[in-house]
Amino acid sequence: MDTIGHLIAGKHRAGSSGESKPVFNPATGQQTATISLASIAEVDEAVQVAQRTYEEWRTVSIAKKTKLMYTFRDIVDRNSSEIARRLTAEHGKVLSDSAGEVARGLENIEFACGMAESLKGSYSENASTGVDVYTVRRPLGVVAGITPFNFPAMIPLWTIPNAVAAGNAFVLKPSERDPSCPMFIAELFHEAGFPDGLLNVVNGDKTAVDALLEHNLVRAISFVGSTPIAKYIYTTAAANGKRVQALGGAKNHMVVLPDADIDQAADAAVSAAYGSAGERCMAISVIVAVGNVADPLVAAIKDRTKQLVIGPGDDAASDMGPLITAEHRDRVAGYIDAGAAAGADVVVDGREQSFDGDGFFLGVSLIDNVTTDMSVYTDEIFGPVISVVRVDTFAESMQLIEANRWGNGTAIFTRDGGAARRFQDEVEAGMVGINVPIPVPVGYHSFGGWNDSFFGDTTMYGPEGMRFYTRPKVMTSRWPDPATSSVDLGFPTNR
Repeated sequence: MDTIGHLIAGKHRAGSSGESKPVFNPATGQQTATISLASIAEVDEAVQVAQRTYEEWRTVSIAKKTKLMYTFRDIVDRNSSEIARRLTAEHGKVLSDSAGEVARGLENIEFACGMAESLKGSYSENASTGVDVYTVRRPLGVVAGITPFNFPAMIPLWTIPNAVAAGNAFVLKPSERDPSCPMFIAELFHEAGFPDGLLNVVNGDKTAVDALLEHNLVRAISFVGSTPIAKYIYTTAAANGKRVQALGGAKNHMVVLPDADIDQAADAAVSAAYGSAGERCMAISVIVAVGNVADPLVAAIKDRTKQLVIGPGDDAASDMGPLITAEHRDRVAGYIDAGAAAGADVVVDGREQSFDGDGFFLGVSLIDNVTTDMSVYTDEIFGPVISVVRVDTFAESMQLIEANRWGNGTAIFTRDGGAARRFQDEVEAGMVGINVPIPVPVGYHSFGGWNDSFFGDTTMYGPEGMRFYTRPKVMTSRWPDPATSSVDLGFPTNR
């Protein structure tokens, strides 16, 4: 059985803390590896190595950095199938979802390949007589990423490429639940020719996280996870003088108006809510059915759930894999219990489906007539559960979303251009889909929600990500009047 340690200064380390955790294959329930948890001393070593590497890396030309980034992009692309395989083995999502995750990560490397354009400054000539003013973007130093289990490839690739392209060094603390994939990506990073110590990986738990949040050489923290932890990351890191982008949880609503294409909306709901077993912050959790669309929409979704194949992620026949742990599976099932006890109608009950073996499987669930005081509505379930809330008007649907404490992503399904335009203009969310159920921005835009879904002031990847990993320096210079120059310039003195 493999023991997964750390990667510091380009070398694998076994770990010296004596603390470890098991790593499982969620489809079988069997332990596949042991992960060593970093000590405070190991985190400090990784940061110190990163600082020394940064001092040289920041002076490397944009041309050389760009060539290395293109090489990294090609190596990741060539190894995309292997990354997806490792991802599925430890997370459990089906291979098609894993392949899509790698593809979205590649988009972010490709954006970072354009660093020459992204890092250009600005220049104002003769702002005052003989005075020029110009702005340049400078790196921060050592930056850190604390990334979640649900996207162990994509979210590191949201952060690392922009950070190193901007001239920083990086320390990654991935989830201890599925560490093999991010470690493999770090190995590919070094294979591309980047300096040893530019990207360091420390596996660990809260001890490692707190060590990064408190370390005086770490200048910025990027985090994706639940809202309570995002708040903790934000407040702790900010109190230690760090720049922070902390993405939290979500309760994404999908509004379906009476004029919507029922088949299109039902297909979108099933893929958006049950894909990756619902373990994604952009999953549709709540369908807001407006007016008389509710009955046919619920019926259409129910019919589609009968066709879903739930099984091991590496089985090509599977549409959905297991959840990440047995504990999380049981927690999700508990929400179905609570919804039924509160009076909601469990139209499709994932608890009723049985599975062979010891994998962490749970069937999909569809719960109708949910009210806003039920826990299936108020809490982030993070599993394959759709809650249907019925309202009479479009205005009520907007009020519902505005009253919700999260504001990550939302969507509307309608043929009415006026309703769609008003929705995108007024809805309280950072990412909006019009007949698109999961409006994750492409790599050359940026990702981030509102309200309790995001803490910080600069969102992730794309242009905002590049701004996050740099700070402006403004120079003001005055040059002598050419007429007073001691050098004969050959011009008339009155020029």
